Amino acid sequence: MDITFLLNGESVELRGIDPMMTALDWLRETRRLTGTKEGCNEGDCGACTVMLSCATTSQAVNACILLLPQLHGRALRTIEGISGPDGQLHPVQQAMITHHGSQCGFCTPGFVASMAVAHLNGETDHETALAGNLCRCTGYAPILRAARDSQNLPVPAWMHTDQQAAAALACPPQAWLPESSDALAALYMQHPDATLVGGATDVGLWITKQMRALPKMIFLHRARDLQTITPSDDGATLRIGAGVSMAQMLQMAARHHPSYAALIRRYGSAQVRAAATLGGNIANGSPIGDNPPALIALGATLHLRRGDARRTLPAEAFFLDYGKQDRQAGEFIEAITLPSAAPNLRCYKLSKRFDQDISALCGCFNLHIEGGTEGGTKGGIVRAARIAFGGMAGIPKRAHHVEQALLGQTWDLDTLARAQHAWADDFTPLSDMRASAAYRLDSAHGLLLRYFHDLAGQATHLHEVMP
Repeated sequence: MDITFLLNGESVELRGIDPMMTALDWLRETRRLTGTKEGCNEGDCGACTVMLSCATTSQAVNACILLLPQLHGRALRTIEGISGPDGQLHPVQQAMITHHGSQCGFCTPGFVASMAVAHLNGETDHETALAGNLCRCTGYAPILRAARDSQNLPVPAWMHTDQQAAAALACPPQAWLPESSDALAALYMQHPDATLVGGATDVGLWITKQMRALPKMIFLHRARDLQTITPSDDGATLRIGAGVSMAQMLQMAARHHPSYAALIRRYGSAQVRAAATLGGNIANGSPIGDNPPALIALGATLHLRRGDARRTLPAEAFFLDYGKQDRQAGEFIEAITLPSAAPNLRCYKLSKRFDQDISALCGCFNLHIEGGTEGGTKGGIVRAARIAFGGMAGIPKRAHHVEQALLGQTWDLDTLARAQHAWADDFTPLSDMRASAAYRLDSAHGLLLRYFHDLAGQATHLHEVMP
């Protein structure tokens, strides 16, 4: 496989690359750009953070699980390229010096890369931007002060060049990097045993942690038509391409589904959200993936494609059993359709760490309540209910018995108390390192109670109720 990309502003052409090689290994071992560090080697710690740009965006990503073919047609900037061509310090670098924010130094390049990307994009929520840079050994407050101190300073000229240069980069088509969904459909039919690579936030770990050999990989980042969000003619629904990143999903959800957006804000880190795709998260089929409960609660529809044949099915019908989905050989998720509005949708994630942690359980609730007081949220009648959970079974799953216990009933605490027995009819969770089975069942009902108080306008979010 041959690839063309930009590295710190200079064009690079590589021939006959190993598609399983990570960008981090290539940078350190081949180009001797050792400023980018290897910490966890699984996309968690942020020590390897680099800036990756295409024609429209620049984002922080983890180089340790970024595979070389994913660089094709893009611009990569490492810590060595954050400073200017004549050695001028970037404003965030100078601020780190001024505020003594270097900590021990090992993770500093990753912090600086994340801060420089946030600075370029005008982002001022520094806690969110740095949530994926996990080192907290010393000096985290000075790092935040450095980010705040530099946020209004001008962006250096050299940081503005990558998007335009990536757009102008001449990139010959490559066999395993389809340029459209049509090309992907044809290629996948020819090679149904190939591994589809969206963001590699999971596949990358197959390589770095499981040491798996993946002889055939199809890389999807060049299929632009899979990366669009299109409203229906009447505006009632949104069709989301399977290649839409979780960073794009966060922007969409902030406009249409605020509670879902709050859940996505805790999905991985900024680096992971920039790479991970919605279709990849669904197709992965993890019982603890955070997107499926929200999609099921929304009543989302999946659009699957195999060659020229297309079919649709409800999101909840896609998950058959642990590790098994309703997807044929050579078939891929092409898009997801969901309603553009769901005012009563609420999503709750329980995990040991607030940021960038795997869910012990994730519950999403979407009820329609007719009549009653306080805008129909108290004392009305439950006319429709969709409740879905991850972390409670071998697949993301609806709570059908709980829903039936609520339908047609008065929306009050007495009804919720009578429904408590139904959780055990829907779920038989496991005990593991994240939570016990009893905790999961008790917490699921607790989240239903939280939903009741949330709809009534009471403060229920962790950051609202903590002093």
